[in-house]
Amino acid sequence: MTQTMTAGFLISSGFPMACLTSMIEPLRAANEIHGTDVFRWRLLSEGGGQVTSSAQIGFETDPLRREDPVFDYLILLSAPTARLATPATVGILRRQARHGAVLGAVSGGVFPLVRAGLAPDTPVAVHWCYQAAFETAFPDQAATDQVLEWRGKTITAAGAAAAFDLALLMIEQRLGRALATEVACWFQHPVMRRGDVAQAIPALLSEAPGAELPPLVAQAVRLFSETLSEPPGVAEVAARLEISPRQLERAFKQATGLSPSRYARKLRMEAARQIVLYTNDRLAEIAQAVGYGDAQTFGKHYRAAFGKSPLEDRAQINLFRVTGNLPVPST
Repeated sequence: MTQTMTAGFLISSGFPMACLTSMIEPLRAANEIHGTDVFRWRLLSEGGGQVTSSAQIGFETDPLRREDPVFDYLILLSAPTARLATPATVGILRRQARHGAVLGAVSGGVFPLVRAGLAPDTPVAVHWCYQAAFETAFPDQAATDQVLEWRGKTITAAGAAAAFDLALLMIEQRLGRALATEVACWFQHPVMRRGDVAQAIPALLSEAPGAELPPLVAQAVRLFSETLSEPPGVAEVAARLEISPRQLERAFKQATGLSPSRYARKLRMEAARQIVLYTNDRLAEIAQAVGYGDAQTFGKHYRAAFGKSPLEDRAQINLFRVTGNLPVPST
């Protein structure tokens, strides 16, 4: 007889609903195909009761308690701004881990996981839209651009599709690859991704969904992105690629419609907005983090990019969170 696997999903207000359903639905399908309830799950929160998702749909939860049996998996789902409310919750999670539970997080859930010290010395998968904010908040925590990271007793997934892949891996471990593949086919999930798969990241100004930048331009973008606090100049990037600045200029114009310097500025602004929205860092600190020597120039470029100042942007999002209880964006 196949042993039952139990999963606890610890959710907090504003969590991305798609990430939760992307894990539960494959487990439910596996039970139907196998003909037994191999997988069981519970929705948990710190206080119990109804928790509202990012889609403004409420989910009834049980309170997380010290006397709960040990789960096979205990997964955090939240907005990146969430924090575990009490030290008692952290203690319960540590106790679960000591007794064999695999702790993990999906999407923004990596923030409270790391804030609570529950992923020490473990690389975690961070969704690209949170990367700059995460690196600013946790400079000593190893983060990767992989869709999944499963390291020992810690698992992390970057987004809803990655959560689906994570559920498929759990099914494969318990019931085998054939049944996991059948579950994937039920949902027309095109491929079962395991480790060593990088996230798909949108190319700025690319017109077609999923379009990729030409290799030369993609290499240049990686170089521009390596050290946002000390961004390399166009001449330096061209030299590292062993081409002339004029060649680099032409390649960028053709691929993106922007000059390399303009494209690099957009990269810096996108990173800055993450830090503005998901941290409480001061304006001068954010400016420095994305390579600006003074906050005034940074603020000017930010307004040009987003139509409002960094402080106006943060105030608007904070008001939205208070009145609507929604993270922006929610992945």
